[in-house]
Amino acid sequence: MRTAEKRNLLVPEIREVMDIRQASDYLGISPDTLYKYASEGFIPAFKLGNRWRFKRSRMDEWMDRQSDRQAGSLADTPTMDASGKKPVKAAL
Repeated sequence: MRTAEKRNLLVPEIREVMDIRQASDYLGISPDTLYKYASEGFIPAFKLGNRWRFKRSRMDEWMDRQSDRQAGSLADTPTMDASGKKPVKAAL
């Protein structure tokens, strides 16, 4: 076996369409969590027969949108004042 072929055996191939195990490894979450997210429509996925499939490009776009939302919500949070404490809303 050539050296390049041996090297490819050690590095898992990331395909465009992944099954639940490959996608969970790619995202760094458990297959059970990913199955729940797919079932609830939280993450982009589709069924091929009775098996969930995930397109890497759609998951990347989804992660970009999620991170943009996170960045936007962080901009809306109150900043600390000079004392280093977060401002507190006045009680009604």
